[in-house]
Amino acid sequence: MNVQEGLVEIKRRLESQGARPATLQAVDLILRRAALPAASAAPDTSLLKLVRMLMRTPAANTDTGVYNDLSRLEEELEGFAAAHRERAAAEEARPVPKSRKHYKEIRDRERREGAGTSSKPN
Repeated sequence: MNVQEGLVEIKRRLESQGARPATLQAVDLILRRAALPAASAAPDTSLLKLVRMLMRTPAANTDTGVYNDLSRLEEELEGFAAAHRERAAAEEARPVPKSRKHYKEIRDRERREGAGTSSKPN
């Protein structure tokens, strides 16, 4: 997701949370800057990172209401990120079934080992 798309998504989420007009204006200001051609080289970042950047803007530093709206959104996004990490860890820890070929190789190896050690002396 590029910066512009991220800021649009942040604005949408802030609107759904009933954020203050000053907060939406601050996001619009940064969104207009991100639309400039000079900002097109900005690296892709996560929504959480963008919200944290917005929390460091002068608008958020001078108006506690703006900061509070952004921190509420940050908390929500951190919750989503934590849930995603938990799901990913559970998926990674889930046992993966072995293929039929794996069991056939084990059986063949046991047969070879068994044939080599079970030879009877005459």
